[in-house]
Amino acid sequence: MPEGHSVRRLARQFGDVFAGETLAVSSPQGRFSGGAALLDGHTLAAAEAHGKHLFLHFDNALVLHVHLGLYGAWSFGGDSSFAGASSIGAPRRVGEQEAFADKDDDGGAPYAGPPAPVGAVRVRLAGSHGWADLRGATTCETITAAEVDGVLARLGPDPLRNLRGDAGRFAATVRARKTPLAALLMDQKVVAGVGNVYRAEVLFRRRLDPWLPGSALLDNDARKLWRDIVAVMNDGVADGRIITTPPKYWALDGTTAAKAAAAGMPVPPKGPHFPHREDVHFVYKRHGLPCRVCRAIVLIADLAGRNLYWCPYCQQPQE
Repeated sequence: MPEGHSVRRLARQFGDVFAGETLAVSSPQGRFSGGAALLDGHTLAAAEAHGKHLFLHFDNALVLHVHLGLYGAWSFGGDSSFAGASSIGAPRRVGEQEAFADKDDDGGAPYAGPPAPVGAVRVRLAGSHGWADLRGATTCETITAAEVDGVLARLGPDPLRNLRGDAGRFAATVRARKTPLAALLMDQKVVAGVGNVYRAEVLFRRRLDPWLPGSALLDNDARKLWRDIVAVMNDGVADGRIITTPPKYWALDGTTAAKAAAAGMPVPPKGPHFPHREDVHFVYKRHGLPCRVCRAIVLIADLAGRNLYWCPYCQQPQE
């Protein structure tokens, strides 16, 4: 399921290419015809994200609310001025990385509009330079501003907003529960936007036992956990993928970035193809492999309905 950084990038993408435009809104699949009709011909005023929820605000005070769930994805296309990702969401081919389209030179030809929809397109937004198609989302609905407030009231703080008081709110909520930390981080009422990748990685980075009850976590440690979530998710927004390891763990021609630097070799900057996908995580989907830090074997277990990955040595229970 796309995590909060992907939805934040979606909101930014919609703001960049559609804000201030009058849009044609349709439902080629037919399942969202009524909701699309309420938005058709209106102007996109703003796009925002909170956790895994996307809200597209139109000038008639209605909002397109989308939650991608496990199978939802947006695809984008348009003329040479329509920049952005060609696909954000599922299916995942490379972890949480986006797929980017190669933009061909149109030779100055006028934009002829979007192509015929392919597959079960729930909703299509079309503007003067491009379009966006939604497929497979768990939630796709037209709602009012009051209903948006109702959705937000059910969600915890969003690390990508990181408003004043959010760290304290997160710490208090966690410490009031006896639920294991790994389950709390997947609870969108506790923290909005964290998914299976981030929960495994931040717990490892903070060397926290996944089964530690929230009530056993010190307030200062809870706030440090929040700050690390804020840091790695903001990195995800910048990078368009989840990278939680520092450069010294990134393989470069059979060595590591740290060894390359020590040998006076140039270390390339982080980019869309660097580091390799095998190097970007500490424990996520690395079960059966040696821990990057202590060399103990990374384990896997079911917790909160999803696979949890952790190092039994680095994250061993505290005495």
